[in-house]
Amino acid sequence: MPRQRQAPPAGGPRQDYLDAFDGDEDVFAPRSHGAAHPAAAASPASSAAQVSPGAAPAAPAASPDGRRDGGDGGARAAGAPAPGRGSKGRTFTGIAAAAVTTVLAVIVAGQVADDRSGAHAQTATDQARDARAADGAKGADTGALPSAQAAPKLTYAQKMSTVYAMSPTFKGSGRFETVPGSAKAPGTGRKYTYRVDVELGLGLDGQLFADAVQKTLNDDRSWAHDGARTFERVSTGTPDFVITLASPGTTAAWCAKSGLDTTEDNVSCDSAATPRVMINAYRWAQGSKTYGDRIYAYRQMLINHEVGHRLGHNHVLCQKDGALAPVMQQQTKFLDHDGIHCLPNPWPYPES
Repeated sequence: MPRQRQAPPAGGPRQDYLDAFDGDEDVFAPRSHGAAHPAAAASPASSAAQVSPGAAPAAPAASPDGRRDGGDGGARAAGAPAPGRGSKGRTFTGIAAAAVTTVLAVIVAGQVADDRSGAHAQTATDQARDARAADGAKGADTGALPSAQAAPKLTYAQKMSTVYAMSPTFKGSGRFETVPGSAKAPGTGRKYTYRVDVELGLGLDGQLFADAVQKTLNDDRSWAHDGARTFERVSTGTPDFVITLASPGTTAAWCAKSGLDTTEDNVSCDSAATPRVMINAYRWAQGSKTYGDRIYAYRQMLINHEVGHRLGHNHVLCQKDGALAPVMQQQTKFLDHDGIHCLPNPWPYPES
């Protein structure tokens, strides 16, 4: 009479899985001393040999007589008794138990391997993120701003309305650099060519200065009024004059070549004995008390006043109280004179 099947141990295979075998013995029933213990087939060494990538296969275990196991039932645990001559059903059942346990070990080991792979991928992601963060920190150390936080680009008008740092006693290198590029004369009148030089080491925007000269001189309120003249910026060849942005010390040195003293009021000049119209960088950067915070208009006046000298115009004074000061008045020094109050004005033809 068949023996009643015992319930599998807790955590063992499901009953429907056990029923798939035809053996008349319970897979988890106690074994006689002649049967291989199923735990031998599921030893950690065996499982690891089957799932470790790149590992060499484990050598078959040696039998007591020195011969290697043929591998029919898997490697046998050290010290386990040799299989007995039990029934075929018992042998098949032992093999089945070993197979079940081995399959479970492979599945579990595969899941562990997958988990490790996922952990490795996450670690790589973390490392990439950390590298980006490190690069950002380096940028912060050097004063660089990430693109999302970069300061907005200023317009021409905003730059022209900004006061820049400059010492009134600064004397630069005395060496000049030409602002590269050119700007075509927009009008049809008498054409004047000029070059823009900037003293090295000023720390000011040379391109802004060059743009300001071109825009100011070709404005209809300026010397280009009614198409009488037009101005073209060049960076090669021999121009009609050179407009030069220089430190107070260098400006004074070049103005002295034409017998002019700019040191008393720290002003600009047209050094008529040389090709240079000198614009004092301190005044360009800081303005004057007479114009207050109207730095944009003051810079236009500087250009028009000094180029006016180059074109042959001399100093004149405001003649009516409350009137606009002529552009050829020394507006950096004063607006009022002889009881007459004059208003700041950067243009030769302001009513245009």
